[in-house]
Amino acid sequence: MTGAIRKESPQISDTRYMHIVTVGGLDPNNPLSEEKQVKQVEYLNKLLSGYPRGTIIGKDTSIGRFMIGEHEFCMQRTNYHVAFTRKPENIDEYNQYRP
Repeated sequence: MTGAIRKESPQISDTRYMHIVTVGGLDPNNPLSEEKQVKQVEYLNKLLSGYPRGTIIGKDTSIGRFMIGEHEFCMQRTNYHVAFTRKPENIDEYNQYRP
């Protein structure tokens, strides 16, 4: 790579602030609408593309299977662990979009 500048990815040791973002839900009595799920994904994307830029360092996925009468429901919730090199100043602004 002649003349190209390669930017190194952030290291886990550089993490000074972590935020958990949930996408989806496991409550069969209160299922999330498509609109709420889209807002959750938009919120995650804002954290990953804003300043300072967040990095996903972990992900937890929970799956629930529920029987309600004769119907079976499968629901999924994913928690993304987003790390930052410093706490974003506008994290409270992001929280207003949080479902």
